Amino acid sequence: MAQPALKPALSLLDAAPAVPALAGVAVRFAAALTKWGQRHSTRNELRHLSDYQLYDIGIDREAARAEIEKRFWQG
Repeated sequence: MAQPALKPALSLLDAAPAVPALAGVAVRFAAALTKWGQRHSTRNELRHLSDYQLYDIGIDREAARAEIEKRFWQG
C-alpha cells in the first residue's frame, strides 16, 4: 500500500537538478582543506609524544621525525 505514495517521491529525486560544477569544486576544496588540517594537527601531536609513546604506537623517533617534517599537503 505504501508503493503508490513512494513512487511520486522517488520521481522527484530523479528530477532534481545536478549539483553545479562550481559547487563540486567547492566541496572538493573544502575536503582538501579538512584533510590538510587533520594532517597538520596529527603531525603536531606526534611531535610531542615521548619515546615510550612512540614505541607504543609502533614507530621510532626517526620515523616520527620523517613524518613531522612532511608538508601539510604531502600524504
